[in-house]
Amino acid sequence: MTACWLQQRRAGVLLHPTSLPNRDGQGDLGPAAHRFVDYLAAAGFSVWQMLPVGPVHDDRSPYLPRSSFAGHTGLISPAGLRDQGLIDTPATTGADDLPERRGMLTRAWRVFQHDADAAARSRFERFVASHASWLPDYALFRTLGLHYEDRPWFQWPTQERTADQGARERLRRQYAEEVDFECFGQYLFFEQWARLHAHARSRGIELFGDLPIYVAHDSSDVWCRPQYFMIDASGQPEEVAGVPPDAFAETGQRWGNPLYDWQRLEADGQRWWIERFRGQYELFDMLRVDHFRGFESYWAIPGDAPTAESGRWRPGPGRNLFDRVIAGLGKLRLVAEDLGSITPEVDTLRRHYGFPGMRVLQFGFEGGADNPHRPANHIEDAVAYTGTHDNDTTLGWWQALDETRQRRVLDHLGHPDLPIDRALVQAALSSVCRLAVLPMQDLLGLGAEARMNTPGTARGNWSWQLDEGVIDADPEPWIRHQIEDGGRLPS
Repeated sequence: MTACWLQQRRAGVLLHPTSLPNRDGQGDLGPAAHRFVDYLAAAGFSVWQMLPVGPVHDDRSPYLPRSSFAGHTGLISPAGLRDQGLIDTPATTGADDLPERRGMLTRAWRVFQHDADAAARSRFERFVASHASWLPDYALFRTLGLHYEDRPWFQWPTQERTADQGARERLRRQYAEEVDFECFGQYLFFEQWARLHAHARSRGIELFGDLPIYVAHDSSDVWCRPQYFMIDASGQPEEVAGVPPDAFAETGQRWGNPLYDWQRLEADGQRWWIERFRGQYELFDMLRVDHFRGFESYWAIPGDAPTAESGRWRPGPGRNLFDRVIAGLGKLRLVAEDLGSITPEVDTLRRHYGFPGMRVLQFGFEGGADNPHRPANHIEDAVAYTGTHDNDTTLGWWQALDETRQRRVLDHLGHPDLPIDRALVQAALSSVCRLAVLPMQDLLGLGAEARMNTPGTARGNWSWQLDEGVIDADPEPWIRHQIEDGGRLPS
């Protein structure tokens, strides 16, 4: 077994960049993001955790991006473009320009084409060349998607739907101007991200990303590399991802993502996964891998099945995958999302590579004495959370509990004098887990109105935003005191 890479006690905050305050729409990578880094450092935190930052569909879910490699251009800061001279008026994006802010980027592209100096053009060309393994294909994917009124790729005409590498090269020449524009949008995203990342490093803050195990059916990944997925000649999944029936879902969960052809990926040396991890480590210092158990064994559901009941367990790639990735990239700073029904085999795989797991306090007060989320059962090689992006806020969770469950929680916490949201913050920071991460909503004691996502629902998610005054004020001394008392201040 490899020793866990997470050795120091640290504290972090979970906040997606879209939740940053912004009068012009969703949050972005501009001034508020830089001020949030300063806020974290002043409070004593050293980690900023986010959700995936890939390009979203209209539902804005970060977990079904259009690409595993591209960035979400809706996060590009108008203020940053204004500082570069690429737009010359205070940019009001408006809801009709979200999630991609195309109108603003179109204006910036015109200015760049007309006014950019040789150095700027050279930086753009180097960016395109250094991301040649995915960028041209993604740029064409978005171009064709817009050309066909944002219909998914498997509903395009046959010639475009089944385009091989040669056909894609011909299409890129045909749509050269539009493809260049999409590349430019990615260039701006990565440039602004690099500036934010550098500022975070200067303040001692590490960026903590999130990598979903599966990709969206309507993504450039599946369109460009269909051989790596279990799909048929028409582009439809032969098998899809999900989880079996349990106490929470009588028919299981049918997520609908196409499953991987693990044999084909292994035959190609797991190159796609190596490049996927490489791209994420260009953005982040550490990563959480969503649904880690799918690497050990996964629930395969027939593509035409309406529910998950008819699925079956299949062996995942296990050590074959991670050995390949580590051979290509070196040691991985990964956190394994090991929530739900976890077998000893999954835990053995996690421990073999020294990947810390997760402990969520909201899950810790039900079941028997062996509940791993109970504070007394926490372990060092794990990350402690009050809740996650899929949970209600701690205050909202507490208010939804009946009196019997509330008493059980208080019994386990020793009947603290603090309000319940602060009591769980204190419990997370005092946990033996080496890293404790607090959703920003819990840090502020917000209720259910601030919930980020409710699984199984399609409306009202991913839209919560932080009040502007929070990050411009000094952090509350109580927070830093709790971080210090938990031995989590940066050395």
